[in-house]
Amino acid sequence: MEAKKSPSTMAGAILALAATFIWSWNYIVARGVIENIPPVALSFFRWSTAFLFIIPFALKNLIREKEAVKTNISYIIIMALLSVTLFNTLIYIAGHSTTAINLSLIAISTPVFIILISHFLLKEKTSIAGWLGVAVTITGVVLLICRGSLSVLLTISFSAGDIWMTIAAMIFALYSILLRRKPSGIGRMTFLIATFGIGTAMLFPFFLIERYFLPVINFTPEVIISILYTGIFASITAFFLWNRSVEIIGAAKAGIIYYTLPLFSSLWAFLFLGEDFLLIHLFSMFLIITGIIIATDIKKNFTL
Repeated sequence: MEAKKSPSTMAGAILALAATFIWSWNYIVARGVIENIPPVALSFFRWSTAFLFIIPFALKNLIREKEAVKTNISYIIIMALLSVTLFNTLIYIAGHSTTAINLSLIAISTPVFIILISHFLLKEKTSIAGWLGVAVTITGVVLLICRGSLSVLLTISFSAGDIWMTIAAMIFALYSILLRRKPSGIGRMTFLIATFGIGTAMLFPFFLIERYFLPVINFTPEVIISILYTGIFASITAFFLWNRSVEIIGAAKAGIIYYTLPLFSSLWAFLFLGEDFLLIHLFSMFLIITGIIIATDIKKNFTL
């Protein structure tokens, strides 16, 4: 008899979905303020806000686990560099020289990189169901992005922003994989405050360089709200949920759920930007959800 799905697997999937739900707003928010604040400045103020906000909640944990942090400082620096200094900064940079459809298409390559790195470099087994789920989910997302038109997909042109976004997707994939190797002596809150602080510090020199060449920042209400949202929700809340999800179900399965990102973004565009919600969106939603269920829930007795 097939074993029933454990509650921890369901909990991990829900946490990954919640993190993706929050992150889906990041693209909507950033697009609205990109003309008023440069990309590195947006990233720096985002993570500075996150670091300051988390201090009252995580400082005691950091002091209690400081020896574990010192022992594993190299690991923490690498994780801070990947997640804070590079990942979102590259997304904001990419947004200046590529289209929304390209960003959405490239963003969903993250789970593909996760599975490929895990399977071929780390020798982790991927089930037949996992590969099938990836294929079904990719089909749904591609249909969503090109709205069922092959001509849209075939006429996509790539720019410098596409390259930056591809690098960002690879970085997040590597971060998610390395996250499973987080030392047991470092708690989740300690990990967040340490990576936020170190990552922001490493971002600071680039912030100063950008200020020299692009000195003007317009702190409009939209910019301030965007910084607060990305700093508190898209940084602290979403990263906490995502990190916990990876601990429970692994980077590959969490990565599959990440495919829902453009689905959520499309919904927000319909509700708040007045874009059309078509039948192709419903069909894409069906494929995406089906693919996630196949990849995360069905257990096979054989692997590739």
